[in-house]
Amino acid sequence: MNYDAKMIEAAVRKAIADANQAVAEASGEIKIGVSQRHIHLSQEDLETLFGKGYKLTVKKVLMGREFASNEVVTLVGPSLKSIENVRVLGPVRKNTQVEISKTDTFVLKVSPPVRPSGNVEGSERLVVVGPKGSVYLKEGVIIANRHIHLTPQYAEKHGIKDNDYVDVLVEGIKPTKFFDVQVRVRDDFNVEMHIDTDDANSTGLKNGDLVKIIKD
Repeated sequence: MNYDAKMIEAAVRKAIADANQAVAEASGEIKIGVSQRHIHLSQEDLETLFGKGYKLTVKKVLMGREFASNEVVTLVGPSLKSIENVRVLGPVRKNTQVEISKTDTFVLKVSPPVRPSGNVEGSERLVVVGPKGSVYLKEGVIIANRHIHLTPQYAEKHGIKDNDYVDVLVEGIKPTKFFDVQVRVRDDFNVEMHIDTDDANSTGLKNGDLVKIIKD
C-alpha cells in the first residue's frame, strides 16, 4: 500500500492527539466539546422534511453511533423569526429533539427548559422546515444541560458512575466552576464534556480545551 503525505500527516496528528488524551485522562482532565445548535429527527419527521424513505448522509462521525449529517433544516419560532442551516445529527431517534442555546431563544422568541437530552416532555414548541415539507413540534425544544461523556474505564478509575452529578473546574483566561454537571457512561463514548456556545463564550473555552472534575 502506498501512503501519501496527507495520510501520514493525519496518522501523526491522530497519534499525538491520542497520546495527549491519554495524559489528560491519567491526570483526571477532560476534553471540551462545544455543541452548536442542532436537531435530532425521528424517521417520520425526517421523511416529512426530506422525502419518503430518506436516509441521512454522514458528514462527520462524532462519537459512537452519532454523526453530523450533511442535512440542515430551518427553525421557525412563533414570531416567524428563523434560524437557518441547523445541522441534523444522526442516527434517527424515537422522538425529534431540538437543542439550542439561550442566545438562540432571543432570536426565535421561545423559552425552552434546560434539560438532559431525551427529556422533552412539556418542553418548548416551534416549526422545523426542510426542503420537502415542514413539521410543527408540539414539544421537543430544549437547552441541553452541561454533561460529560465517559468511557466505563475512565469512570471506574475515577470512582464515577453513570448519571452522577459532579462539579467541574475551568482554568485559563476566564476561570470558573460549573456545578451539577451530569455524567453519562457508555462503552462507545469518548471522554468529553459538552457545553453549548453560550457557556464556551462566557468562559473562553474552545474545542479541545481541558477541564477537571473536582473531587470532594
